[in-house]
Amino acid sequence: MFHWIFDAPLWLTGPLLVALLVGFSLLGVQLVRTRVLPRLRVGHEDAHFVGTIVHSIMVFYGLVLALIAVNLFETYAESERVVSTEATAIGAFYRDTEFYPEPTRGELGTGVRDYLEHVIHEEWPLQRRGQVPEGGVEKMARIQSSLQAFEPATKSQEILHAEALHAYNRFVETRRARLDQVQSGLPGVMWLVVVLGAVISLSAAFFFKVTDERLHGILVSLLAVFIASVIFVMLALDHPFRGDLGVRPESYQLIYDHMMKP
Repeated sequence: MFHWIFDAPLWLTGPLLVALLVGFSLLGVQLVRTRVLPRLRVGHEDAHFVGTIVHSIMVFYGLVLALIAVNLFETYAESERVVSTEATAIGAFYRDTEFYPEPTRGELGTGVRDYLEHVIHEEWPLQRRGQVPEGGVEKMARIQSSLQAFEPATKSQEILHAEALHAYNRFVETRRARLDQVQSGLPGVMWLVVVLGAVISLSAAFFFKVTDERLHGILVSLLAVFIASVIFVMLALDHPFRGDLGVRPESYQLIYDHMMKP
């Protein structure tokens, strides 16, 4: 429902997130100090208890954010590794196809080049929108048909053909791993915990009995900026193929330029 936020430019998402949390903090401080605290018997001697509660809330919330942020970073790093592995597998398979006699060599070489161009120019824009591309299946099938149609005539061709089949299987496995990562992301219930945790953490800080209202607003705003910064990083890393920090197809382009480009 809110997946559009992952496609928004980071220069807009970051300031907007900071503005929302800081605005909530300043408004909350004003309302609590003028409407709530006067109705409660809160004195300076209660500051120790309030401070302990706020500290406990922030510690637990900080642990939750840390665990989620580490998980998101690991997922992002894994997606980059999968992309690099697939590009390497494609390059290895393309080198193996050069040992085939014509016309098989030409068919396989053309098939791999077409597939790589398809990944770079057609699949990647779909992945950026969170869609799992399906067009590459047909191109993979054509490559597989050429492999299956080849009959080795010598022992050396038989060995090279077996190695090419192994490389092709590795190629297929890494493609499947990449597609599995396209729609990976933090579950909605976890984002709910993150948002509610931010609201609760900031709201708890409203109940400090601070004499100077400006000082109270400044400190709570700084806390809001810090929380917004952490959430911003999580938004940027979630859904590794989407947004400005989405994984790029440079690994495929490098293989194409160095090995296949006419």
